[in-house]
Amino acid sequence: MIYLETERLILRDYREDDFSKYYQLKSDAKTMYYLQDIQMYAKEEAYEDFRKILDDMKKPDRKFYFMHIELKNSHEQLGSIGYTVIDDTPIGKIVGAGYFIYPKFWGKGYTTEAFKQVIKFAFSENNVYRISTGCLAENVGSERVMQKCGLIKEAEHIEYEWHDGKMKTRLEYRLLKKEWKNSGLS
Repeated sequence: MIYLETERLILRDYREDDFSKYYQLKSDAKTMYYLQDIQMYAKEEAYEDFRKILDDMKKPDRKFYFMHIELKNSHEQLGSIGYTVIDDTPIGKIVGAGYFIYPKFWGKGYTTEAFKQVIKFAFSENNVYRISTGCLAENVGSERVMQKCGLIKEAEHIEYEWHDGKMKTRLEYRLLKKEWKNSGLS
């Protein structure tokens, strides 16, 4: 069971009793605006997804490391953050990271605080070699989180992704374990 703390936050694995919070988060249209491909619209669909996460946590070759984020003082849910293992190479795991946070918590530094902790866990405790992530160029807040966490811009894909009725530009970022160690953020 993963349990991480920052100055203001608790990041932890999901538990059985988190389903209603999980569904509420993943079905919230504003929160999931930039992640419509994983937004949940039906409780049954969300429950299947939630069961997969809980079942995966028990496997020795776990793939999903997305965690519930809550405020330390009130235990109010902020969102979810983590990564998915794409490949497990002889030199470490290659992962795709992401986060989705309720809009009322945007711009307060919570996502940066949480993502820095996830990165630290990934590189120092979970044999991760490379973290990749990205966002639509218009999602300036998300890109700023990546930059504050030391990620390096790798690509700008012009008119790459169909979103909300038009083609949009996608940005890709990465961080290697050695880059993290040399960044002073470790």
